[in-house]
Amino acid sequence: MTSFASSHAIHSSPLRHYRRQHAARQNHVSFQVVVDESDLWITAPCNMHDLAAATVRQLRGSIHAWSALHPEFAHSLTPVAPAAGAPPVIRRMIRGAQVAGVGPMAAVAGTIAQMVAETLHAELRTRNSGGTPDNHDVLVENGGDIFMISAQDRTVGLLPDPASSAVIGFAVPAEAMPLSVCSSSATIGHSLSLGHGELASVAAADAAVADAAATAFCNMLRTADDVQRVTARAETLKQHGVRAVFVQCCGKIGIWGDLELTAVA
Repeated sequence: MTSFASSHAIHSSPLRHYRRQHAARQNHVSFQVVVDESDLWITAPCNMHDLAAATVRQLRGSIHAWSALHPEFAHSLTPVAPAAGAPPVIRRMIRGAQVAGVGPMAAVAGTIAQMVAETLHAELRTRNSGGTPDNHDVLVENGGDIFMISAQDRTVGLLPDPASSAVIGFAVPAEAMPLSVCSSSATIGHSLSLGHGELASVAAADAAVADAAATAFCNMLRTADDVQRVTARAETLKQHGVRAVFVQCCGKIGIWGDLELTAVA
């Protein structure tokens, strides 16, 4: 655990300036997909905008329809019971929320990111069944929540202070893929947080779990003493595929897991 200065500033800009730091690797392109409130930044071997947009519309349609019939799904801040006949996106969100102990909407951005990535990856494999694994790489970022399918090592930047040029990140080896990194903050963006943490970032195999856990951990962060509580809680979720956690609150940071932190140029 390390101490450092913290300004507790509120950063609510809707502009995603961090995307300017991202550059697609050779033979890959990056493109944006916006459908209602979903704003995705996708990296793939080719522009797959139409398929990605159609997938987002389908997923959001399922969520809206289910929420209309089951209002508790959209509004509950605690887990809801599994429901027979629910669409896959609903089942994933409910499961991730149950693992973390929060409401299912806490898992929406990460779940959409993962399901879009899986759809694009499956299409690439169909188009290029004889190609190299690199030709199937897909990275989807949805409002800061990321899901990666990659045969290459990757670095995922964390943003503990948007006003600072200093950025750190998780170094993710290829053998850790597929992997999600999701974040929650009481001081960055507009997402609901019941705590005071500057940042809680979670790396996990399942994006619904990563997204819901990030929300749960950020809710726990009210004082510097809570940082250790969060890292201890993170260790108990290892059985659910949680790989690493970075948390920052009130001048202290906590780190747990098997992924290395690295400086991001």
